[in-house]
Amino acid sequence: MKKQTIALHKGTLRDETYGGVNTPIYISSANAYIGREDPVYPRYFNLPNQDAVGHKIASLENAEAGLVFSSGMGAISTSIFAYAGNGDHVVMLDALYGGTHHFATAWFEHFGVQYTFTQTNAQSVMDAVQDNTRVIVIESPTNPLLAVLDIEKIAQFARQKDIITIIDNTFATPVNQTPLDLGIDIVVHSGTKYLGGHSDLCCGMVACSKEKMKKVLDLARVLGPSLDPRCCYLLERSMKTLALRVKEQSRNALKLAQFLEAHKAVSKVHYPGLESFNGHEIAKSQMSDFGAMLSFELSGIDSGKFIAGLKFISPAVSLGGIESTICSPAVTSHAKMTQTERERIGVTDSLLRLSVGAEHIDDLQQDIDNALKNI
Repeated sequence: MKKQTIALHKGTLRDETYGGVNTPIYISSANAYIGREDPVYPRYFNLPNQDAVGHKIASLENAEAGLVFSSGMGAISTSIFAYAGNGDHVVMLDALYGGTHHFATAWFEHFGVQYTFTQTNAQSVMDAVQDNTRVIVIESPTNPLLAVLDIEKIAQFARQKDIITIIDNTFATPVNQTPLDLGIDIVVHSGTKYLGGHSDLCCGMVACSKEKMKKVLDLARVLGPSLDPRCCYLLERSMKTLALRVKEQSRNALKLAQFLEAHKAVSKVHYPGLESFNGHEIAKSQMSDFGAMLSFELSGIDSGKFIAGLKFISPAVSLGGIESTICSPAVTSHAKMTQTERERIGVTDSLLRLSVGAEHIDDLQQDIDNALKNI
């Protein structure tokens, strides 16, 4: 099946009583246990609606198993601590999502986990590995500079060293990139973004082999970041249009990146689909399309005044919705990092991150152009 068909049909539980084409919502937290090895319970991540969404993300990521969490941070923190504990070392990108970066700096030491942040390239990641390294955590494209890494190179190196690799695939989505096919062990998503796609859910996803999932699931059942079945139902409904949304949004993003790159008021555009982008060739080799996220910097223009001049591109935290949103990462996604840390990875105060929606491209370009002209 193609991704568009998988998104629509995989994981759906048919209504055997009335013949409904949608998965029914199973809300009971008390279920019969006699004759079952594994009792059904919300915190055990095995309600029918949780299973349905897990099966869908597994199918989209070409994985054997999928698990839905109550947030992206719940998904990635559980995945890391399932394989790294007291005395272990974790290699992480400097340019990871700000929440993941903060998780490491604020809590790893408390649990006895050592860590090293690296630059966003495969060689730096490999050079940071130590004898006690147990996990490598990467993100490609990164948030918010859209840097890309050679995923397969890192995965092959890690396999030789018996190190678990985890990738945040939120920006690319399984429509544009399937890291497990490149050798990655565990794929994580903030489902709040493209998988939910309508800016009204908070959730996370993990996809991997059944063997790797066992440790993730065992820890998840103790920590308890499970997702309510009603939200699972809404998530499954949203995921049915994932391929349609992401393809249209990706087309818009490429056109908008080209428009911004040629605009005299813009000094720099970060988007893997641009031929001028540093990681363009790597992105071409491992992505089917370049995604719907981009970031850019204005040339001597007050970014706050620019944002205030936009008519329908909304200033908002989060991303991946069907509508276009814009924000300053320095005061949103990366606000918990120090200014020194932000400057080190290139997140300047003038950087703007644009989540491109499915509006008509002419209207998106006009909104940006008008806001720039009015300053």
